[in-house]
Amino acid sequence: MSRLACEGGRPVRSQFMVFGAPRIGEEEIAEVVDTLRSGWIGFGPKCLRFEQDFAAYTRAPHALSLNSATAALHLALIAAGVGEGDEVITTPLTFCATANVIAHVGATPVFVDVDERTQNIDPSLIARAVTPRTRAILPVHMCGWPCDMAAIGEIAQRHGLVVIEDAAHAVEAWYAGRKVGSISPFTAFSFYATKNMTTAEGGMLTVRDATAHDRLRTLRLHGLDKDAWKRYEPGAFLPYETLEPGYKYNMTDLQASLGLHQLARIEANLRVRQEIWSAYDEAFAGLDTVRTPGLHDDAQTRHARHLYTLRLELDSLSADRPRFMAALAAENIGSGIHFVPLHLHRWYAKKLGTRRGDFPAAEAIGDTTLSLPLSAAMTLADARDVVRAVRKIVHRYRRGAAMVSGWKPEPARGAA
Repeated sequence: MSRLACEGGRPVRSQFMVFGAPRIGEEEIAEVVDTLRSGWIGFGPKCLRFEQDFAAYTRAPHALSLNSATAALHLALIAAGVGEGDEVITTPLTFCATANVIAHVGATPVFVDVDERTQNIDPSLIARAVTPRTRAILPVHMCGWPCDMAAIGEIAQRHGLVVIEDAAHAVEAWYAGRKVGSISPFTAFSFYATKNMTTAEGGMLTVRDATAHDRLRTLRLHGLDKDAWKRYEPGAFLPYETLEPGYKYNMTDLQASLGLHQLARIEANLRVRQEIWSAYDEAFAGLDTVRTPGLHDDAQTRHARHLYTLRLELDSLSADRPRFMAALAAENIGSGIHFVPLHLHRWYAKKLGTRRGDFPAAEAIGDTTLSLPLSAAMTLADARDVVRAVRKIVHRYRRGAAMVSGWKPEPARGAA
């Protein structure tokens, strides 16, 4: 057996594979240069074009470009009338922004546990959490697999609640023949650097209602009745006034320059990630020390393939997760953790009185999963390096009762 790099052996790669590295093409670079040369780099015509293209892609009536998915969720809560003293039901297995924005509007996040197979909020637990103070449900499409929106929608309709989807992982996802972004009154998307499509920083909010869209369009830029493009477009300067106190949440044309071409290639990039995903599934099928996601598309539901999370069977390994990830890093493979459940974070534990044991499914996932590199910037050769590293580490750290079928060490690729 080859020695691990962390124990003095040769790493499987000579160059470190950054987790979540984006694929940026010449089209994006040319568009950014064109924007720089145009003299207009803030919110302007390319943002508006991006909004139109994104609305068409998601089958949504309206789309609002913003500086982050966090801003999108915040504005959606405001538009939904969520405020002081209200409650919003959501998942603890998510990035902190999902719950932070609930706190920002003065409401209380109410966590319910997840389904351990899908990692998504468990609809069977949502109805039990509804109280007279509940105003909204905020599901998260974890890793890119869509939540059970039929069940969530039925609960929301029965109790008169607003559904706001956190689709930060799920730009390409479909649920039951409907495009994510067109299902609920509000859906927030992220274009952060590690996402399936990126504008470096940025987000989009799809909105069903025209009146809500018009209000949020004003709120995203200080609450002014005219945005910067309208104030400074060719012709005379147009005076403006504040309609209500708003926010500085707008996207810029520099960001939209990336987004226009990222969106145009999104289906092609998804096919690359699907190929890598399948390669991982096949390569890890023989390991009983790890579990693969085990989620598969059907005729009407599609996974966005944002995060490939391996579940470590820690009872079968002599290494804990930090040691496993450190060994991966020594082999020049980056990895991530998605996520430490929010009810265990210091602020939420103190604020809500939560503790370990409250949400066992979310905790089991949060304690044992690690995310492997999955990006359209990768090649199948890159994926094979990831596979070699994982299997090399599993072979080294497996306990005597665990079996690894059909694996022999392969020579390092490009190692010095």
